[in-house]
Amino acid sequence: MLEAVLFDWGDTLIEFAYDPELVAAGHRAGLEAIGNGELPALDELTAHFREEYEPFFWTPGTVEEIEYPGLVRQLLGEFGIEVDDEQLGRFLEAEHAAWDPARRLAANTHALLDSLHDRGLKTGLVSNAFDPGWLLHRDLEQMGLAERLDFAVFSSEVGKRKPHPEIFERALGELGVEPDAALFVGDRLYEDIRGAAELGMTTVQALWFRADEHPDGAEPDHQAFTQLDVLNVARRLAA
Repeated sequence: MLEAVLFDWGDTLIEFAYDPELVAAGHRAGLEAIGNGELPALDELTAHFREEYEPFFWTPGTVEEIEYPGLVRQLLGEFGIEVDDEQLGRFLEAEHAAWDPARRLAANTHALLDSLHDRGLKTGLVSNAFDPGWLLHRDLEQMGLAERLDFAVFSSEVGKRKPHPEIFERALGELGVEPDAALFVGDRLYEDIRGAAELGMTTVQALWFRADEHPDGAEPDHQAFTQLDVLNVARRLAA
């Protein structure tokens, strides 16, 4: 019997529209937020970040999550900027806010989560995201998602990325649900579908934003072309 539906975040409950110009915009906002006098040339800092640090974000098959605040502190230090914890927090907060245009809530996300709760199902979120948890949970609150999710966990809080089982197990444990009583909905065949399936969860590939292909991914139990399709799958499994 189905007891819970867990979701990926980016390109599932929200659309994440990556824009390389926002990398520089985030650095500009972060440097301005530090406000400790002379700052390095923005173009040089961003170019160095993209060449030396950005590859860490896209290493195929990596399940260890990066420690992003430490990475930022190291980046700034290479340009002669020493920051205390309070200044680092200001940088991270301002940089994160500069990326707000990239995060767009899917039209029916609220209705879907409300409908699942109306059917007595628990809801959760399991997301690969390197930003500090305090910023990401604030995003959920501002998007009206925190009140509609029974539990949410990010890889930055666990130290492991999907498809590693630890991040899924954290959510299932907090929800008090066994894997075979949970449905997982995500867009990525490797991180989401394979990771959830290997734990014994029923899986749904979300196709309303993108159609993922991955040679090491798994075959989903169901496919959903709209968020309403997820509700229909959940209704059948819960019957």
